[in-house]
Amino acid sequence: SSMNVSEQTLSDNLAVARLIQSYQDYGHYIATIDPLKLKGSKLAHVQKEFAVKLHLDHFGLTKEHLEQEYYVKGLMNGSERMNLADILKKLRNSYCGNVGAQFTHVYNSVAKEWIQRHMESQEFLQFSDEERKQILRHVVDAATFGDFCAEKFDTKRFGLDGGESFIPGMQALVEKACTHSVEDIVIGIAHRGRLNLMTNVLHKPATQIFNEFECGTTEQDKNTVLGSGDLKYHLGTSTNRIFGDKTIHLSLTANPSHLEVVDPVVLGKVRAKQTANDGNINFDAALAVLVHGDAAFSGQGIVSEVIQLSKLEDFSTGGSIHIILNNQIGFTTESEHGRSSPYASDIAKLTGSPVFHVNGDDPEAVVGVFQLAVEYRQKFHEDVFIDMYCYRRHGHHELDDPVFTQPSMYHNIEDHPTLLHLYRSSLVQEELVTEEQVEDTINENLSRLKSAYEKREEYEMDSRDWLECSWKDFPGICPKADAKFYDTSIEPYTFNQVLKALVTTPEGFKVHPKLKETRFADVHKILETDEPVTWGIAEAVAFGSLMLENYGVRISGQDTERGTFSQRHSTLYCQKTGQPFVSLRQLIKDSNEQGWFNAINSPLAENAILGFEYGYSLEDPKSFVAWEAQYGDFMNGAQVIIDQFVSASEDKWLRMSGIVMLLPHGYEGQGPDHSSARLERFLQFCSDHSDKYEDDEVKAATEINLQVANCTTPANYFHLLRRQMRRNFRKPLIVMTPKGLLTDSRCVSEQKDFLAGSQFQPLIPECATMLSESEVEKLFFCSGRVYYDLIEKREDSGKEKTIAIARVEQIAPFPFALVRQEMDRFPNAEVYWVQEEHRNQGAWNYVAPRIATSNRNNVFPKYIGRQPAAAPASGVKAHHAQEREEFLAEAMA
Repeated sequence: SSMNVSEQTLSDNLAVARLIQSYQDYGHYIATIDPLKLKGSKLAHVQKEFAVKLHLDHFGLTKEHLEQEYYVKGLMNGSERMNLADILKKLRNSYCGNVGAQFTHVYNSVAKEWIQRHMESQEFLQFSDEERKQILRHVVDAATFGDFCAEKFDTKRFGLDGGESFIPGMQALVEKACTHSVEDIVIGIAHRGRLNLMTNVLHKPATQIFNEFECGTTEQDKNTVLGSGDLKYHLGTSTNRIFGDKTIHLSLTANPSHLEVVDPVVLGKVRAKQTANDGNINFDAALAVLVHGDAAFSGQGIVSEVIQLSKLEDFSTGGSIHIILNNQIGFTTESEHGRSSPYASDIAKLTGSPVFHVNGDDPEAVVGVFQLAVEYRQKFHEDVFIDMYCYRRHGHHELDDPVFTQPSMYHNIEDHPTLLHLYRSSLVQEELVTEEQVEDTINENLSRLKSAYEKREEYEMDSRDWLECSWKDFPGICPKADAKFYDTSIEPYTFNQVLKALVTTPEGFKVHPKLKETRFADVHKILETDEPVTWGIAEAVAFGSLMLENYGVRISGQDTERGTFSQRHSTLYCQKTGQPFVSLRQLIKDSNEQGWFNAINSPLAENAILGFEYGYSLEDPKSFVAWEAQYGDFMNGAQVIIDQFVSASEDKWLRMSGIVMLLPHGYEGQGPDHSSARLERFLQFCSDHSDKYEDDEVKAATEINLQVANCTTPANYFHLLRRQMRRNFRKPLIVMTPKGLLTDSRCVSEQKDFLAGSQFQPLIPECATMLSESEVEKLFFCSGRVYYDLIEKREDSGKEKTIAIARVEQIAPFPFALVRQEMDRFPNAEVYWVQEEHRNQGAWNYVAPRIATSNRNNVFPKYIGRQPAAAPASGVKAHHAQEREEFLAEAMA
């Protein structure tokens, strides 16, 4: 050839460097990770392609090069020089065995080198004889639990058959986390393998599981423990495990069948566990372990929302461990039809996180990878993903026949030996254990399960099992009689202290001139005179006063820091330097016992963010936790979280939450997507009776599942927010919040309405000084901003003497007694419900029967408002105005 020797050597060296790099980048594509070695799978196609790309020919190398030495320092760990045959052998061992690592896309170069070092030394896959026997014991545990359930129950149980390595993997993960200073693990997992995990890893008594399976619970239990109950593979549990002198707390979050929606809930819980009383974060305090299915992980959009949270200051949990139980199929849909990417895990690359693909038929590889993942998280505090390739021996669940749609996959599975058979055979062959020893272990397990099964009917639950220790000062769900409301008013000193903080800024801090003229001027006027209080200031006083009472305050959402309508300004920005400054944080610098404040601009997502805040509220009843929609209309981006968690978790799983949802709502001519927070949906969820007159406010508040409010005054909003913390139980609170009213000079409150003697008013009665109550012809009940339209119209029409207007501020639980009182005041008036929403929307369908129940003659109110419509509001300004004129004219007729 025309190339001289040194050029040839250089070219060969470059080819070898390219080969090494390619194995590190792509070796995982030809790794032996599929236990079934499926021919037509997505993985198989990619394997074919890369088998060619990683062949020597592809790099211009031939067999002749195999015995030649090359300089590999800096490219591979180990020797400085190696011959090509040894290089290839090492690369194949490191990257193409039962563990395939995808890591060269990781942003953090130290982390990347750390993984390379571990993959090339393979030390994480080396176990002592004792450790291997332990792994076998865990495989036996997983397999015998599955077999025992199969024998006893002919119901769906979503067993782990075909993925049993998950159990030894999780056992190792928990122990490794405990020895690496993690205090708490919160697990989110769907149905598959959940019962096995509960029994074998979380040590939930098998008796209890069998009891839930079969006997259900007695009537009395229903009221105390299980609420309306849920399927056994949806329930949560928690436990302590001890390793040496360390204890670790494990909990499994209750979740619905909607796959992946539990992910953000787990993260929120973990973040709350990591947050100390003063608001500081300790990542070692808790770890999130999220277990996914392959089809759901690549299919559900909430997964990418969740992954985007991993490195954000206000949402990070210091790295989660994600485990994909990869069945290589979703129900009956194969991966070729379920995703476009080669791996189910490919979305993990979004944040440059490493992925370890592992063969589920090699329990040692699984255990090694699960342990490595814990070490990675503890060292780098970043997400790490494990893609465990396995299969479902019995199809989607035990009552399903997968052969209809996957004949060849299931003929393959039928001939495929079980994990227990494979692993025990290899340890017996190596003379680590004998067949008899394995049989003894299996029989011990089965007899333990049998005696648990026999005692299943005697098992008695305790409702306290269900509440985490952070709830220990709350009376729990059952003894409703212990519920208490506390005073929500504040002292003048507190009122002024918070106001002063709002207008105090560091030296040299340049406040935006417009803010100086508005917010700052308003606060100074309130401090110096009896100037009434506007909405944004009332909210800040509610938050500040809660902080002074040692509550944390966390509110997140899109543009929440400033507020969609420039009403909050919780963070000020210096107009010279751009430096942020959070005024309310000045309240906490002196005291030791203290609250904290965090207003957060979230990513542009609803589902995962509401899920996260809801999870946070489950764990921390002592902080005020709120999610705010940019406009209430966008709450339906989080509909799954609202439907499955917020509205029903107490009923289904006995999980209390004080989550607050702030949803801007009101018909101001902004069209169908900026008018309605779908008030009617929240009211439809409410679990109270429309025909039962309830005048005990505390009883009504504890028995309903949601509180729904639409306030018309800043002071009432202030008391509503404070009431959320100032009582000894928790309920979700849904608030329709104002938009235009934020700057409306009529929507203000006197200072006295915040101080001693004031409280939340579920209904604000007509307060105009009428000539005579008996002369009133019409009594309007309404809610929210339409009240201001009505009083203006009433004045214009000179009807102040004949029309009374009462505001229902808390729609649910419904204030029956206060509504009745108002009707009794105006005995000759005809009763109407007036709303700005369309008739098929808004509160009408909820309030109408309840107003009738409050009426001594059971008379239904008449309706005034917009006519039924498909969209929430008209997009044409003129049309909107015309509709408004029509219903207001009807009201005044």
